[in-house]
Amino acid sequence: MKENKNNRISIIVGTILVMLGLGTIYTWSLYNQPLADLYGWDVSAVSTTFSIMSFALAFSTLFSGKIQEKIGLRRLIATSGITLGAGLMISSQATSIALLYIFAGVVVGAANGVAYMTTLSNIIKWFPEKKGLISGIAVGAYGSGSLVFKYINSFIIESAGVKAGFFYWGLIALIMIVAGSLLVKEAKVSGNTKTATAALQRDYSLKEMLKTKEAYLLFVILFTACMSGLYLIGSVKDIGVSMAGLDITSAANAVALVAIFNTLGRIILGALSDKVGRLNVVAGALLVTAIAVIVLSTVELNYGIFFVCVAGIAFCFGGNITVFPTIVAEFFGLKNQNQNYGIVYQGFGLGALSASFISVILGGFQPTFKFIAVLCFISFIISMTLKAPGLKTKNKKNWTMESYQEKHAN
Repeated sequence: MKENKNNRISIIVGTILVMLGLGTIYTWSLYNQPLADLYGWDVSAVSTTFSIMSFALAFSTLFSGKIQEKIGLRRLIATSGITLGAGLMISSQATSIALLYIFAGVVVGAANGVAYMTTLSNIIKWFPEKKGLISGIAVGAYGSGSLVFKYINSFIIESAGVKAGFFYWGLIALIMIVAGSLLVKEAKVSGNTKTATAALQRDYSLKEMLKTKEAYLLFVILFTACMSGLYLIGSVKDIGVSMAGLDITSAANAVALVAIFNTLGRIILGALSDKVGRLNVVAGALLVTAIAVIVLSTVELNYGIFFVCVAGIAFCFGGNITVFPTIVAEFFGLKNQNQNYGIVYQGFGLGALSASFISVILGGFQPTFKFIAVLCFISFIISMTLKAPGLKTKNKKNWTMESYQEKHAN
């Protein structure tokens, strides 16, 4: 028992190290302007790299489970760390926007997604009795990576230039992820694992999950949550300058604010979901997000209102990202978590890409925020009425049997 406890502690430490290294990708906005200045590229073209990275991250999770089965968890995480670090270091020498998209976008994003999905799924399997809390810790570490590296990367860029920033960012992230992989141990889950939400739930295969309407409704909710959060993260500095009239320094502080509240949301809402229910937390977060984006798009903004809205959206986004893997585990079982959550998680990548395109089509921040508000209200209603697949039927069967027994007892 004591040995198992020590194992779990070392696994937590290793998971935190891996997630910290992976989470550094959320400092990307620091590189947009320096790269544009160095090579004469358009800033919007450079910032598209983050959208490509986010899409590659989500898409790669579809294959993470199969890769883990073939090479094992530790080797997968270590390989992903080396690939991610190499992608960033090679990006330091990229002299065309196409090379930047390939190495910083596709390579780094794909390596990140594979390691993220397998590391998160593994730690949840180790702590089935506290899935919300442990997800909050793991995904909170992921969010903390952006906060810590905001200062590290800013210092390197300012003192040694953007090329050096890429190189040392890649090197440090590589070391952290590989070191963390040495402490992680792969969890084994039996085929009859029962979830905390409903003892009647079974382990769904990927094909079985795709036959349920709940899988697609969860995708819609996650798409909405990620679209709002990633749109803000990618543009928060520009939103502050153009909509709130902030100076560049004050607007830049919003990047740190997003990182702080994003991390707090992951830890606090993750733990809260163990007590009040996962979908209740998601519904509340969507409602707060809807209110915040309505305020951003309709009210005359000042420093205080802008930062309250930004903090609220970041907090809710972090919480939703944390709670979702647990929801999928409780709806469809832990055994095939990698594959099942990998499908639902495509809402993350598509949400990141869609936000940019929709913003261009609608013509800027304000109409995009109004569109996001409508999506949030729709997803709020879905999350308030959604049940685990088969639960209603089984509850109905139980009620019928109880009624039958009561009737004959009388």
